[in-house]
Amino acid sequence: MFRVDRTGAAIIGAILMVVTGAIGFDEAVRAVDYRTLVLLFGMMILVAHLRLAGAFAALAGVVSRRATHPAALLVAIVGTVGVLSALFVNDTICLVFTPVVLDVAAARRHRPLPYLLALATASNIGSVATMAGNPQNMLVGTISGLSFRAFAAALAPVALAGLAIDAAVIWFVFRGELYATSADDVPLPRIRCDRPLLVKSLIVASGVLVGFLAGYDTAMVAAAGAAVLLVTRRVAPRKIYAAIDWDLLMLFVGLFVVVGAVERAGIDRRIFEMLRPLGMQTVAGLSATAAVLSNAVSNVPAVMLLTRLVPALPDPRRAWLTLAMASTLAGNLTILGSIANLIVVEGARRRGVIVRFSEYARVGVPITIATLAFGVWWLS
Repeated sequence: MFRVDRTGAAIIGAILMVVTGAIGFDEAVRAVDYRTLVLLFGMMILVAHLRLAGAFAALAGVVSRRATHPAALLVAIVGTVGVLSALFVNDTICLVFTPVVLDVAAARRHRPLPYLLALATASNIGSVATMAGNPQNMLVGTISGLSFRAFAAALAPVALAGLAIDAAVIWFVFRGELYATSADDVPLPRIRCDRPLLVKSLIVASGVLVGFLAGYDTAMVAAAGAAVLLVTRRVAPRKIYAAIDWDLLMLFVGLFVVVGAVERAGIDRRIFEMLRPLGMQTVAGLSATAAVLSNAVSNVPAVMLLTRLVPALPDPRRAWLTLAMASTLAGNLTILGSIANLIVVEGARRRGVIVRFSEYARVGVPITIATLAFGVWWLS
């Protein structure tokens, strides 16, 4: 059997499009949205520095030490992960928090499942709030022309309500396990930080956020922040480059070319006609379409395809926000719904903790339905 992942499939598809003449080489180059790639790359550089400085792990440690009751710890994980996922790429937050959550659960002799589910679902929900939360939001933000403030003003309330729903559903499902024990007061080891690197990274991160909120070009702000951080004597550049998700960047490049060829052949218009009976002109119809496609082909390819259709809808601005909201919240439906889910599940598996498909679906399905329903109501 051939071992081809989704990135390899996108690259192979892009090359075939050019080789077969479905799209010319120069046209393929023009089909790539470089602003999205620059924004994504800049945020990856910023997150890599914060991660190497120990910022995320230290914060996770502080939260776990302060929240001693299991229910309080659950709510603290949801809130902290949700906020961090809104400001930084949610996949990274899951990568850093998973081992900490497992360590806390083991030290307190708790079953780690409710905390792992809270981590995965909250990272998806929190990332709805801003353009910087996840790759599909970055794509929507750069193509739509929406400002960072306008995007956050529209979708941050959806994220806040979603996080409250998330905590309530997981608490209700696992309420019989979330009770205090004598092991809850076990002291946890403190995580050491690289203080100079941490201070510099936090200053640059604050500057990037201010630039976003001030209305400057998000791609250029992220690139400027990355450039400042790369001028350093404390960290070997190879460590930073090793932390970059090159697979994701190449996936975007390949998909841009494939979708460009699809558009050139007019297939996007045919798809639009096929989907028209679903009521894509409405918030509910577009949300349902985005949710189904996101779970069928993954959210990034689904969003990339639908970006060609959104400008033709009666209210493009609302449609862009709906697309970002629905494609992200739909990631909580199953374990396979988002990369963030897979990061948590795989990280737990390496430590001997198995998260079953049915266990995830037990909270993922009601959380997805409830948060999507609120998002549709809010944007309508």
